[in-house]
Amino acid sequence: MHDSRKPGIVAKRCFIAAGAHLIGQVELDELSSVWYNAVLRGDINYIKIGRETNIQDNCVLHVTHELPVIVGDRVTIGHGAIVHGCVISDDCLIGMGAIVLDGATIGKGSVIAAGAVVRERMEVPPHSLVVGVPGVIKRTLDPSTIEMIREAGRSYVELTKERLANTLR
Repeated sequence: MHDSRKPGIVAKRCFIAAGAHLIGQVELDELSSVWYNAVLRGDINYIKIGRETNIQDNCVLHVTHELPVIVGDRVTIGHGAIVHGCVISDDCLIGMGAIVLDGATIGKGSVIAAGAVVRERMEVPPHSLVVGVPGVIKRTLDPSTIEMIREAGRSYVELTKERLANTLR
């Protein structure tokens, strides 16, 4: 049984915006950020967020009794996305308004397009583009697209560093 009273672990160098809610067992690694009005509910299982990952405004991350949420390093979860009981590997981009459902696994370096719905237990191979409702694998990403994803993530790391510097003043 999961104990929701067990506090989460937030690394010292993370930014949690005003209005964001981290509930229960939520772990954030270095230079990750949770932006305005995002909700991370680790109340019945745990949520683990890797390094340099950004969870943008109005996102919802929630677990099930059987399934935690595990998000890798350098992941961008776009505004208003819902991530539920799934695994997102390193270097992924989850587009604005996308939904990733229970038991899904998103392979390293993949993109889930804005508004796409990744079905329960879907396994997305590394470097894939998923589009549509329900989500289908459209193609393998080229190196320039993968680099664009990394650059977008780096911009949020810089924004996180700026916010942390301003907070310490």
